[in-house]
Amino acid sequence: MLTPSEIQLIILSGEGYNAEFKVSIPSKVKELTEEICAFANAAGGILLIGVNDSNEVKGVSIDNAKRSAIQNSIGEITPVLDCNISTVEINNKNILVIEVPSGTNKPYVLSGAIYVRVGPNSQKLTTAEQMRDFFQQADKIHFDEIPRKNFNPIEEIESDLIEEFKRTAGITSSIPNPQVYSNLQMLAKNGEFKNGAVLFFAKTPEKYFEAATIRCVAFRGITKRYISDDKIFGGPLYYQYLKAMEWLSGKLNISYDIEGQGAGPRKEIWEIPENALKEGLINSLSHRDYYDKGATITVELFDDRVELTNPGGLVSAINKTEFGKKSHSRNPLIFGLFTRMKMVEKIGSGIGRMEDLMIEAQLPKPKYNTQGMFTVIFIRPNKTAVVKQLKTVEETVEETVEETIKKLIKNNPRVTAKEMMDATKLSRRGIEYQINRLKNVGIIVRIGSTKGGYWKINKA
Repeated sequence: MLTPSEIQLIILSGEGYNAEFKVSIPSKVKELTEEICAFANAAGGILLIGVNDSNEVKGVSIDNAKRSAIQNSIGEITPVLDCNISTVEINNKNILVIEVPSGTNKPYVLSGAIYVRVGPNSQKLTTAEQMRDFFQQADKIHFDEIPRKNFNPIEEIESDLIEEFKRTAGITSSIPNPQVYSNLQMLAKNGEFKNGAVLFFAKTPEKYFEAATIRCVAFRGITKRYISDDKIFGGPLYYQYLKAMEWLSGKLNISYDIEGQGAGPRKEIWEIPENALKEGLINSLSHRDYYDKGATITVELFDDRVELTNPGGLVSAINKTEFGKKSHSRNPLIFGLFTRMKMVEKIGSGIGRMEDLMIEAQLPKPKYNTQGMFTVIFIRPNKTAVVKQLKTVEETVEETVEETIKKLIKNNPRVTAKEMMDATKLSRRGIEYQINRLKNVGIIVRIGSTKGGYWKINKA
């Protein structure tokens, strides 16, 4: 049973894949039971009644009749599901706490329907194909929910990433990391870290999952005959995403919007919308089939297109008519963690957002291949269109981040990252992104070691 202090930490962390808040008991108690059934079919979760969507404790009055109605409704779930129901006092107000375990006899059914957890929402499976897929998967737990033996979090967790995760997710920094792991259901019953948590937060997850990397390959021309660059990026999934975006930024045409920007860094314009590429990468990392140990995520750059490919085709729970409208993740824990970092805006709308962004940029909608591997193809603009569409650096006298970094290096080749952060007002991660981008395109180079060396600006 959770303690009041643990409940308060869950409230501070907000709703998510493993937490649902209700300000009051719905008039139809079955609505609660649907959430409970969905948690049981996933990794388990906590349902708090008396807390609103803004994480404010409002309290709720629970009499014996209401408690009995909830218990009777839970009793309609088959097979039998044992949930812990308790009343906890927070800020002198009572809230009802329903602790739902990850069921060991999946699938759990309510009134003939299966409910599953998709990101921070519950979804009812409505078609025979969706249900068939769930039954096929029911006897094997999601890959990201499997306990990872012999993983030592004290030595192997990327501590900087945990702190960045807390800031981005709005979790108070004073909350101990073990409590964060517990609240977000990152731990199995035996206390071991789940695969999804290792993939997301370990320094070197590829040590445990060899194919869990991103390979970025650039080709000359429009075929795979001539390779001009080939990089493999490992590390935590979030870092893989950042590194792949850095690689793309050094290969694609990028210019600057100089109108209406005022003081400060100007808005970058990518030849393929940056947010469309981000969406594609996050989808690849969240939804790839990690059971497939023989393939990796690939980013392939051609003269006329960019292709993002990940192992695992379209999940059979999503049919062709629902593609782009509904989401069914192979890795709900990983998807939930990206959602916590506000990198997934709306469930099931990623395809639509990519298409809208391409249309806004006057480019064709992405193309998709969903058989065996999942591939999204972004068509690049031709060079003439790029020249007309983008504005070059020479059109303005505003100082860009790039120019600021170059000036700092010119004045002091031993300038530190902290000094660059202060001058540009960027975060450490932002400065690392810019430095790596400038290094990738050959504008700056590091001479000597990280601590004892210095920066040099290439004249070419």
